[in-house]
Amino acid sequence: QVQLVESGGGLVQAGGSLRLSCAASEIIFSIGWYRQTPGKQRELVATITRGGIINYADSVKGRFTISRDNGKTTAYLQMNSLKPEDTAVYYCNARDRLFKDYWGQGTQVTVSS
Repeated sequence: QVQLVESGGGLVQAGGSLRLSCAASEIIFSIGWYRQTPGKQRELVATITRGGIINYADSVKGRFTISRDNGKTTAYLQMNSLKPEDTAVYYCNARDRLFKDYWGQGTQVTVSS
């Protein structure tokens, strides 16, 4: 059972920056973030695989950067040029080698206009 510990998030003005981190209890196949707003489905933000393959949602390309530590158990999401539409609960996601998904507790990101 993979355990995930999230940190970061908070309130920022439009154009500002925030950084999220997510620490997994073991090396996993991929790690990243999804986000969700009330009444909408959870959507991909960014993921990075153990091999370093990165995937971004089109809406965050050029503004968000995902990275991970050398131990490959902690990932970071640097969010720049934040927009009000980035406001959501951000959930860390980890997928193990059997493609089972694990989720963090979620952290609120609020961008004021």
